[in-house]
Amino acid sequence: MDSRVALMQQLFATADAAAQPDRLLAAQLPAPPRGRTRVLGLGKAAATMGLALEAAWPADAPLDGVLVGPGAAPDGLRRLRWLQGSHPVPDAGSLAGAEALLQAAGGLGADDLVIALVSGGASALACAPAEGLSLADKQALNRALLASGATIHEMNTVRKHVSALKGGRLAAACGAASLISFVVSDVPGDALDVVGSGPTLPDPSRCDDALAVLARYRIDLPPALRRALEQGRLETPKPGDARFARHRAVLLASPRLALQAARRQAEQLGWRCHLLADALEGEARVTGALLAQLALGAGLEGSPLQPPCLLLSGGETTVTLRHATPGQGGRNAETLLACELALAGAAHISALMADTDGIDGAGPGAGAWFVGGQAVDRGALRAALDAHDAGGCYARREQVLLTGATGTNVNDFRLLLIEAPG
Repeated sequence: MDSRVALMQQLFATADAAAQPDRLLAAQLPAPPRGRTRVLGLGKAAATMGLALEAAWPADAPLDGVLVGPGAAPDGLRRLRWLQGSHPVPDAGSLAGAEALLQAAGGLGADDLVIALVSGGASALACAPAEGLSLADKQALNRALLASGATIHEMNTVRKHVSALKGGRLAAACGAASLISFVVSDVPGDALDVVGSGPTLPDPSRCDDALAVLARYRIDLPPALRRALEQGRLETPKPGDARFARHRAVLLASPRLALQAARRQAEQLGWRCHLLADALEGEARVTGALLAQLALGAGLEGSPLQPPCLLLSGGETTVTLRHATPGQGGRNAETLLACELALAGAAHISALMADTDGIDGAGPGAGAWFVGGQAVDRGALRAALDAHDAGGCYARREQVLLTGATGTNVNDFRLLLIEAPG
């Protein structure tokens, strides 16, 4: 393996390991309550978090609950019930998972404790449509949001208001019980109410904000649902609501923590490493081109970026689909392909971009990489970018990063490796 590829993959693995909930959860757990302890877990990290909680919880203390995540039940799960949902578009399993979570939240009292395990992907994995909205309606809305180019904050503002579970409604269903939410953040800025559409956090956004997002991206809703939003009948619980008086939230893992771990290891290996941002957003192809320009400017007189060095960034780019039948995409692969094109064959710059959950979009890989000086057909690369087939392009070149599901989700990892120009 090329030493540059080995280094980039090593740093990705370091970042991912730093965001593993099983390394972070046990030290944050409260003592068992006088009553029951009910676990409500949902998201891409539900399995890892659930297993860690079972391992750390006293064997003689009551513990039960529901976990909803991707894939089959994890090996070793004993006390918590597992249900499989779908991502990025919800399915009947997502619906059943949301119903089970809401049922598990009911019937609790003041002596009981709810431990919520929340991570990215929960918006689709557990889906409870608001009254008047069918699963098919919710699926169509999800697809429209994903294709629109809306940011994760904008998408989840809408999702909160068309759900019977999100926007704090799952927490409200817990009644008088105490609640602690452990959150693995996959959103720029770590706004905890946005992660997974904030099922256990009060929601500062309003129905008018959701309507503004729908108008901005020209997304239609069933007339009855639009009227309900316009009349404020789907408003979410807000900060200051008395139902959240005995609730608190803990940020367990975040993009910044993961990137900082990668930077520390890079520096230990002798590399100068610059952490550009942990919340970099924007259209994937635009972001990729901008990162390329930063890399090309390294070494110029007065630049703080002096080769050899590494540039790290995180966040979440967006892809606005321009075709009804796109190719094998993935926002990280598309960002990477735009970056590679903009570098114009610079032999001293290599890059790796991947999603920390191990799945970039709906493809099999976490992301992809390229190395400087590699011979490429720029026309073919440009055609792949225009067709949203970046994932397919890197698969054909055998440059896909294959990790499988990682058990965490702290958003995108982007690394540019800049050597001294020859």
